[in-house]
Amino acid sequence: MFLDTSGFLCCLDPRDVRHAEAVTHYNSAHVRMTHNYVMAELVALAEQRGLSRKATLEFLVELETDKRIEKIWIDRQTHCKARELLETQLDKKYSLCDAVSFVLMRDRNISEALTTDGHFDQAGFRRLLPRS
Repeated sequence: MFLDTSGFLCCLDPRDVRHAEAVTHYNSAHVRMTHNYVMAELVALAEQRGLSRKATLEFLVELETDKRIEKIWIDRQTHCKARELLETQLDKKYSLCDAVSFVLMRDRNISEALTTDGHFDQAGFRRLLPRS
């Protein structure tokens, strides 16, 4: 399963109504993959949600060191491929982070995402968490 920013936030924030569901999905996954753009976005969005910066950074360190999660560090080629995807889908509101996720998911034949983001549905993937 692909691990997206909103999925991580649901896992990190016990006040989130989707917390238990997110943790269950996470724990049952046989494959876990994310990338450094998601981890960068996580810090900013957790701050926006009012989560503790210390707790967020501790969670980030856990993600970075967890050997059960494949972490992709985005290179120029993948970045450009994602930008090109955005250029071909001007009618969509995908972020660059989303586009990178879609490129990687397609490359690795991953169809499910731990996310609340409806853009994953639009791009043909299975979103595992409901939007709020």
